[in-house]
Amino acid sequence: MDVFVTGASGYVGGAAARALRRAGHRVFGLVRGDLKARALESHEIIPVIGDLADPTTYTSAAARCAVVVHAAFDDKSRGIPKDRAAVEGLLEATRRGGGAQARTFIYTSGVWVHGDTRGAVVDETSPLDPLPLVSWRPPHETLVLEAQGVCGIVLRPGCVYGGLGGMPGQWFASAAEGLPPEIVGDGANRWALVHIEDLGEAYRLAAESGLAREVFDVVERSAETVREMAVAAARAAGLSGEIRSRPLIDARKSLGPYADALAADQRIDGSKAERLLGWRPRHRGFVAEADAFYAAWRAAR
Repeated sequence: MDVFVTGASGYVGGAAARALRRAGHRVFGLVRGDLKARALESHEIIPVIGDLADPTTYTSAAARCAVVVHAAFDDKSRGIPKDRAAVEGLLEATRRGGGAQARTFIYTSGVWVHGDTRGAVVDETSPLDPLPLVSWRPPHETLVLEAQGVCGIVLRPGCVYGGLGGMPGQWFASAAEGLPPEIVGDGANRWALVHIEDLGEAYRLAAESGLAREVFDVVERSAETVREMAVAAARAAGLSGEIRSRPLIDARKSLGPYADALAADQRIDGSKAERLLGWRPRHRGFVAEADAFYAAWRAAR
């Protein structure tokens, strides 16, 4: 089938696009210019040059596809209204191209909409309590799930790691310069994790599922603390394992609401994706394979 992916040259969208192409689908990816277009072509993905802020530059391409995956987010300027406009434009394009059979629209949210779970385990049925950084996301989720004439699916990835991106990549960047990785708070908190390639497979399975009005928390079954991960990142990069810790109150001064996200403790049950999509994450944590992740990050720089 034909699939349209926004953010196809990015970290998450790129993983989704590659997984869909590996499965034999024809994938169209939204990019801004020729350089990124050539990068997509190297992965057998057909580039669509456009601007996320201007839906008229890509909705005609999206309307021709059986599945639309929205994985882009522009956090540089007016990101929230841009995302809303993109969702509305893409939903209309998906409806317009549907014909007799409703087509699928997959929206990328994130587990931070669950907030700090403070040790409690939550899942897709739990009331949302979003961290301030993502308080705008639940209304966008609702827009997708309640859209008429569209099979709307929401994926909520955990904190993504692997390859060049992800929050652990920031630790590797510090360690590569000889600086101990920095954490916010004492590091006793846990992040709900997902490896980038496992996440790509979740998008593929959701695209092929035929499901509608479903939400999936896409997280693996790991329970490592942030401190344990940061120490492993430092050692993988050749340091002694020493890390730096910033009090949350100080981190807020420079990082704003992002600091609270880094300090949040989340325990999230991702079994629904395993049960309904047949998703089987191949990775079970960051610490045991930190050496391999650092080598991959260094090679991808």
